[in-house]
Amino acid sequence: MAGFKTFLPFVAVFVILPCTWALEWWQTKVIYQIYPRSFMDYDGDGIGDLKGITQKLDHLKDLGVGAVWISPIYKSPMEDFGYDISNFREIDPVFGTMDDFDDLQKRAKELDIKLLMDFVPNDSSVEHEWFQLSLNRTDPYTDYYVWHDGRILENGTRVEPNNWQSVFSGSAWQWREERQQYYLHQFAVHQPDLNHDSPFLVEEMKNVLRFWLDKGVDGFRMDAISWLFEGPVDDRPESEITPPQNFPETYEAVVQWRKILNNYTNLDGRVRFMMTEVSANDTELVGFYGTSAAPGAHFPFNFWLIFAVNNESTAYDFRDTITRYMDLMEGVHWPNWVLGNHDQHRVGSRFGAELVDAFNMLALLLPGTAVTYQGEEIGMLNTYVTWEQCLDPQGLYAGPQHYLERTRDLERTPYQWDATTSAGFSTNATTWLPVNSNYKELNLDAQKATEKSHYWVYKKLVQLRQSQSIQYGDLQIVAFSEQIFAFSRSYPDSESYVVIVNLGSSVESVTIDSSIQTLYVRVASVQSMRNEGDEVEAIYFSMSPKEALVLSTSP
Repeated sequence: MAGFKTFLPFVAVFVILPCTWALEWWQTKVIYQIYPRSFMDYDGDGIGDLKGITQKLDHLKDLGVGAVWISPIYKSPMEDFGYDISNFREIDPVFGTMDDFDDLQKRAKELDIKLLMDFVPNDSSVEHEWFQLSLNRTDPYTDYYVWHDGRILENGTRVEPNNWQSVFSGSAWQWREERQQYYLHQFAVHQPDLNHDSPFLVEEMKNVLRFWLDKGVDGFRMDAISWLFEGPVDDRPESEITPPQNFPETYEAVVQWRKILNNYTNLDGRVRFMMTEVSANDTELVGFYGTSAAPGAHFPFNFWLIFAVNNESTAYDFRDTITRYMDLMEGVHWPNWVLGNHDQHRVGSRFGAELVDAFNMLALLLPGTAVTYQGEEIGMLNTYVTWEQCLDPQGLYAGPQHYLERTRDLERTPYQWDATTSAGFSTNATTWLPVNSNYKELNLDAQKATEKSHYWVYKKLVQLRQSQSIQYGDLQIVAFSEQIFAFSRSYPDSESYVVIVNLGSSVESVTIDSSIQTLYVRVASVQSMRNEGDEVEAIYFSMSPKEALVLSTSP
């Protein structure tokens, strides 16, 4: 038995002062990540493309999504499926043409959906013209990449500059005979690190931003920026197997990018937005917001619901994780919530399919911006791939015995639209990664056709985000027990909401000590036997295993 006073301080309270101004679009809209290879295949080659995205934008409008972040679509040899870029200003033919991009942008504007590009500043492909010119020491490209002579041992043997290891495993250094030097690659061997100590390179990357801003995009997701600077290469301790991260120069780079975005905003009043992917401790994370005098990112991604909790975490763990993050925000910085992406296993596979709705309730109803990875709105699960089907270089580097521990293919498989060929993703029976075998039961069309589904839960949650309590309201958090976690959102003269989640596998009884005798179900998870509009006695009620509810003060 557990109890708390609804809408009064319980374990943690975060007061969000009433706003006298309208929030910006990036604060109210859901941002939806599209992994283009797997969203929709228009031309039937088994690989998603830009025309496919354009074709399916109506689905996002229907959901209430207000902004789309598209993973890289630039020209690339596809060794790392678009993150190894050979030209930052061209569309790769596998995705279509620049005309297709223009059509996508036009349709997005018609639907009032903001379009965000993936900016990859840390590295390029070895096939990029810059690398080829740098390889030949052609100025000013000579120092566009991180080159080093290496170390000479006492026996005269030349070896790597230090023992830094790549994120994908193995040495982070690669020898090139043409230049008689090693280049740094913190990711795959075919992704040489760009040298942000070169003023020519820095200006080159700024011009890439300007190119896409001139095309009309609304902003960027900045990829892997913690890796931009490495510090001194020589005399590194043997115990340091990865380069240090988040140097002061990294924050300054973000501030410089923000200045470019703000310059465009100042021209027409349309906010150009930036969110950053960082690997950082608490202090470093907050640093990416910048200051009022020198603003940085609108927000760095909050990955705490990915890395700080797992399927063994208790309600107390969730309470403490959210409390710690909100404390970091100090009521000054704008929060955000990320459940997954193209690099992380799907929510339903990490925490159990029964808790998909519960996690969407957290992401969409906690204070701040919600970022959704494609398929989370229908509860898609990881797809098993064999060693022969594995394509992700991170998995391939791990070898046939360990690839499943490292591959990101499992969460990148095609979107499941319907029960037809290849889940409606493609007319081709063969797709670049296999479609999940559960697609005939788990697909968008099936969920639209049923009265209670992840799709309907997600759509209702997005609608609730328009309320003042969700946009501006206080946050109160409590853990009743190891199984029951809850939070409330309230705002003066507005309807208040309580989200309650049973993480456990048994029925739990809940007592709400409140002057309010009755609450009403606004959204119920697929696991719940309750329906929208049902009354819940605030004095005492039971929650079934994995049940999640959004309750309100009025029907």
